[in-house]
Amino acid sequence: MNMNFAQSNMVKQQLRTGAVLNNNILGLYQTLPRENFVPRVYKQFAYSDFKIPLGHEQKMLTPLEEATILQALDLKGTETVLEIGTGTGYFTALLAQCAKHVISVDCYEDLTLAASKNLQKYNIDNVTLETGDARRGWMEDAPYDVIVMTGAINKLDDIFKLQLMKQGKMFAIIGDTPVMKGTLFTLDEDDNWSEKILFDTLVEPLVTSNKESDFHF
Repeated sequence: MNMNFAQSNMVKQQLRTGAVLNNNILGLYQTLPRENFVPRVYKQFAYSDFKIPLGHEQKMLTPLEEATILQALDLKGTETVLEIGTGTGYFTALLAQCAKHVISVDCYEDLTLAASKNLQKYNIDNVTLETGDARRGWMEDAPYDVIVMTGAINKLDDIFKLQLMKQGKMFAIIGDTPVMKGTLFTLDEDDNWSEKILFDTLVEPLVTSNKESDFHF
């Protein structure tokens, strides 16, 4: 498969059609080839509108979901970001190109190790990777300017809100099967919360299991 063609087609047919128009974000998919961050057996699907399995019953977000979240966060390069759910490290890498520092936590050590190798290939050194349970956030480095959760939760608990700086932003996937909403939450200076639904989706919940991975990078 011609990956350059697949990448270009994805930008035109998925991202632009899906209202992702930020040229900096679109350019990241050329700077950071997505095919180098997916399990080898799924490389041909790297630019498909498809949630790629990672083992542990976990999956990557689609390219459109990734780009939509980035565009909505509107990062300025000064933010400290907490990412809950590292996966392959691809979305971590995208966040790192837009923020000052990313702290990314995954409960599966093999995914953390694979993500570390992927990030090293591209000399991305403004990321701290952790293996642990972050279903209720990551208090060690709180508060954060931005929090991003790539697994689903039933509701947004106050514990997450306490870990966010004023004027901060938080992305979370809220709900249960079959209805889940990718939602952007914003906290203003007066501690008022606003929310905006970005897209409908279906993902696995945040977990703490430690099963063996089915796929290798």
